[in-house]
Amino acid sequence: MAFDFPETDVPRNILPYDGEGIYYGQIFSAGQAAHYLRLFLAEIPWQHDEAMFFGKHIVTARQVAWFGDAHYDYTYSGRTRTARPWTPGLQAIKAEVERLGGAHYNSCLLNLYADGSQGMGWHHDDEKGLGVDSDIASVSFGAMRRFDFRHKHNKAKVSLHLPAGSLLIMRGRTQACWQHQVPKSRKIIEPRVNLTFRRMLVAETRIAREDEAGAIR
Repeated sequence: MAFDFPETDVPRNILPYDGEGIYYGQIFSAGQAAHYLRLFLAEIPWQHDEAMFFGKHIVTARQVAWFGDAHYDYTYSGRTRTARPWTPGLQAIKAEVERLGGAHYNSCLLNLYADGSQGMGWHHDDEKGLGVDSDIASVSFGAMRRFDFRHKHNKAKVSLHLPAGSLLIMRGRTQACWQHQVPKSRKIIEPRVNLTFRRMLVAETRIAREDEAGAIR
């Protein structure tokens, strides 16, 4: 199933069952979205993502950055990142997302896709530090990209296009029951910046650090 909703038909849950993928449409104007894209491209200290897959060290073409209320450690794919303090721009976007979605977030993972040759394969966000049935809010700036969901058991698929300034919130059983991806596309030549706001569990991040330290020792 593929969806592209008129702005009068949002917010709405695009997932048919086993979770909520609530699409809010474009919550920022075209001018605001262009401003934030320029701001993040210029001021964010982007770094290429690194991960361990089947014992191999991989450096991705996609670049990332990690921000939060405190120096949270976030571990995924065998790598640990420490959050930087919020920028004014990120704080402003977070406040609007929290107002619309009714949830509070204490951290944000940013992804920079230089063009359509960069994407992200099928995955789900279920790291220990996020807790169970985590609430993740995704805001997009720059090039419109397709976003796909795939059910883990029956392989049903749901897709939509995320334009600049749009908001999608994944909550409930979504991470437990669905995977998601940003597929590559040769037609796209412009950059996309994606912000994923999360709520880290401080106790869990501390346990994760202690577990890693024990493994190293």
